[in-house]
Amino acid sequence: MTTDAKILSALRASPDGVSGAQLAEQLAISRTAIWARIEELRKVGYDIEAGPHFGYRLVSSPDALHADDLLARLGPVKVIGRDIQVFQETTSTNDVIEKLARDGVREGAVVFAESQTKGRGRLGRVWMSPARKGLWFSILLRPEMRPQAATQLTIASATALRRAIISVTGVVPEIKWPNDLLIGGKKVAGILTEMSAEVDRVRHIILGIGVDVNLAAAEFPVELRKIATSLRIEAGEEISRAELATAILHELDVDYARIGGGKFSQLADEWEAGCATIGQNVSVQSGVQRIRGRAEALDDDGALLVRTEHGHLERVIGGDVTLEKN
Repeated sequence: MTTDAKILSALRASPDGVSGAQLAEQLAISRTAIWARIEELRKVGYDIEAGPHFGYRLVSSPDALHADDLLARLGPVKVIGRDIQVFQETTSTNDVIEKLARDGVREGAVVFAESQTKGRGRLGRVWMSPARKGLWFSILLRPEMRPQAATQLTIASATALRRAIISVTGVVPEIKWPNDLLIGGKKVAGILTEMSAEVDRVRHIILGIGVDVNLAAAEFPVELRKIATSLRIEAGEEISRAELATAILHELDVDYARIGGGKFSQLADEWEAGCATIGQNVSVQSGVQRIRGRAEALDDDGALLVRTEHGHLERVIGGDVTLEKN
């Protein structure tokens, strides 16, 4: 953790204030160095009061994502969030993580972008990523699992994302298999999983997540207004993106550990409880093949089991799902 992250962590832990002498002792640097770092934090938007009776006190944080602040908010982690980078703009955070993966960076690295010029969703679709209006980020994972089981990570991501949104906003989204979160039938978040693998092992997985956080209705393109929404629209108020980001990373870290510990069945149960797909008649377009039937459950690898009109149970590992009228 950087010096700035340690200072912010200490300030958040002591809302009534902490003295420069205490900070200097905790961080093993001089009080002058503490003052210099406080000044730099003020320059990027942190409102930090100073007084003889309380020392330094954090009053407010800017509406911006800063790696040091996210690390300070997140605290100790098992894997996800051990390293965080924030770009003001990039093509796609998945592209950045792909380069880190090729360079041998260890798993758990997270890259956020305040905006993306070429954000993408599943099936090559464009993901709109306006500056400072959402959370656009990717995570590098190197799980010890068969490639066939990689769908488990998409399932785990959906459950973690749903829990974080509920805890921070009070809004309760539904999960649409395999990678969307919906509120009132409108998409609010999506997950894109990209994998590099051999026949019997995963080299790395890039988990890309996009959440529409503080967009107003008028900020969506006209063609998206009937199918997309934001947490601000649904909650009726602005949402702290930094608070939501750290809540998501925390929940993802928890669920990744559950998968590593062989507890995917617990995640599957939670996923089904929050899923709008299970029990519904669906149409799944996978390449040139279309499968119609009733979505019944997940299998042990996270694939969707669909009972067709002919009574066959089809295992679906990917595709574009449309809910049909029962």
